[in-house]
Amino acid sequence: MAGAARRPYGVVTRGTTNPNRLRRVDNWIVATCGDLLRGAPDPLVVDLGYGATPVTAVELRARLAAGVRTDVRLVGLEIDPARVAAAEPAADPPGLTFARGGFELAGLRPVLVRAFNVLRQYDESEVPAAWRTMTAALAPGGVLVEGTCDELGRLGGWLLIDADGPRTLTLAARLATLESPAELAERLPKALIHRNVPGERVHDLIRALDDAWLAAAGYSPFGPRQRWLRAVQSLKNAGWPILDRPTRWRQGELTIPWPAVTPR
Repeated sequence: MAGAARRPYGVVTRGTTNPNRLRRVDNWIVATCGDLLRGAPDPLVVDLGYGATPVTAVELRARLAAGVRTDVRLVGLEIDPARVAAAEPAADPPGLTFARGGFELAGLRPVLVRAFNVLRQYDESEVPAAWRTMTAALAPGGVLVEGTCDELGRLGGWLLIDADGPRTLTLAARLATLESPAELAERLPKALIHRNVPGERVHDLIRALDDAWLAAAGYSPFGPRQRWLRAVQSLKNAGWPILDRPTRWRQGELTIPWPAVTPR
């Protein structure tokens, strides 16, 4: 494996995971980053910090193969060698392999990196250096998807990051169990989770979304999806630079440019 002699950069995380925990971000990656992978000479993807079991790495490889291209290659990286050894039975070379590595990406040059529920366990001050290390290792034009979610994947938030820094923030929820968009504040990426306080842009966003959700209560008889669609449209009408089309909003998503939530 390329770069095997390099010492992994990072620390061993708790490693908790569950089947389908990352389905929301996976489906978003297929829809949003699919063209990037389709146009890549080598469709290499890294799943960084897949955890104590390789289930979410296996699922990401399957979703990319089904929705993007069958020859996608995925390498799951973990710092703990015991986790790498435990994942080996799930390997299916060349499509799915596992190796030891951290933020330096084990010397690989992937088109896309998914790093989920990893930086959540670091200090906020360590985030920029981790971003820089990962994006410096990307193939030209490559991207990093970094974020967090709850244990069952019902609530999540992630950033799309390239060599120039963060591009967008996406919030996503399972609408059938969503009581209030304010719940999403608990699953903001590490760079934002401590910024959900008055005076910060991300706090303004969460509050505006929650207010719009309350104002759309009249749509509840038509189901939570219609209520969410109304709330997101209301935010857009109020001047928030909401991206994507209602087809993505219907999935319980909201994507916004990074400058709209950049910490002050």
